[in-house]
Amino acid sequence: MEPRGTKRKAEKTEVEKPLHKLPRAVPLLRTQPSLYSGPFPFYRRPSELGCFSLDAQRQYHGDARALRYYSPPPINGPGPDFDLRDGYPDRYQPRDEEVQERLDHLLRWVLEHRNQLEGGPGWLAGATVTWRGHLTKLLTTPYERQEGWQLAASRFQGTLYLSEVETPAARAQRLARPPLLRELMYMGYKFEQYMCADKPGGSPDPSGEVNTNVAYCSVLRSRLGNHPLLFSGEVDCLNPQAPCTQPPSCYVELKTSKEMHSPGQWRSFYRHKLLKWWAQSFLPGVPHVVAGFRNPEGFVCSLKTFPTMEMFENVRNDREGWNPSVCMNFCAAFLSFAQSTVVQDDPRLVHLFSWEPGGPVTVSVHRDAPYAFLPSWYVETMTQDLPPLSKTPSPKD
Repeated sequence: MEPRGTKRKAEKTEVEKPLHKLPRAVPLLRTQPSLYSGPFPFYRRPSELGCFSLDAQRQYHGDARALRYYSPPPINGPGPDFDLRDGYPDRYQPRDEEVQERLDHLLRWVLEHRNQLEGGPGWLAGATVTWRGHLTKLLTTPYERQEGWQLAASRFQGTLYLSEVETPAARAQRLARPPLLRELMYMGYKFEQYMCADKPGGSPDPSGEVNTNVAYCSVLRSRLGNHPLLFSGEVDCLNPQAPCTQPPSCYVELKTSKEMHSPGQWRSFYRHKLLKWWAQSFLPGVPHVVAGFRNPEGFVCSLKTFPTMEMFENVRNDREGWNPSVCMNFCAAFLSFAQSTVVQDDPRLVHLFSWEPGGPVTVSVHRDAPYAFLPSWYVETMTQDLPPLSKTPSPKD
């Protein structure tokens, strides 16, 4: 992190620039992989700060009640024979995707623990706070060819908050989601039900309802380059047999994929799906992804474990493959871009970063609805907490 004086000086210079000399060009961030192919940037090993749970009604609880435990079928047994269609749609309670939760659950956790943060509450002032899923999208951007994204950013008390906005294309796609895709989504959750128990050493019970409101979330601290990060992500399960019992090293990510029969199918899987699995698990420091491969009838016939740190080996010699350094360098470049673009400390002011495949990241500026996402209960409580002398000067002060 830079010395305090440097930041103040930079802010001062920014303010003193005469307005007519400011560049007229709209800021852009290019995304071509070749621009980010340098050495792997510094990434601090993520450490877990805490956790929270969401129950069957999507209510927040500041504890681990929703945590489940990895309980795979015995190695010497007949192998899995999981019917991923079982219970669909009768025993299925999907989350209401029309409800925009933004960062609310994570902000509730921050509010409850703001005085216990390592480095004190002041540590937050230089950090970026977001969901792991938003960072995953940034990591995969240089290689993404189909789906664009929008991230809303606001600065408040020095902290940069990033919250995803559903793009019009993503919304249209979600509302027109075909039945087969809805069933495939169910199958992913059903697989978790077959692989997890409610207590360590317990047995899975796949007879119950699949309720996607329920979630266990880990809250982590890390640093990418000179960008401190506080982010949260959903965790599928904890492995009680893991060699290291310290989270996140004992967490396991569960995935499903269709069975592969040809080298071409495997190559495509490594290039596209494995990139997303790697990004999602590398960020929070989850060491393994366990995949269930399903046949056309929806039965899981085989399981395969992919160690996160070895995933890149599958594409290392593939010219059409992906490179972890490119992903992380782009993410660091985006964070620098966002930090230098969003300079005004105002929770009602939103910079909307937008990206479509093939183009650069662009920025537009908005105030209040519909893009403002920091809730008044959060802003008001954090403002009341602030001792008068420790207020960080914003560029406007």
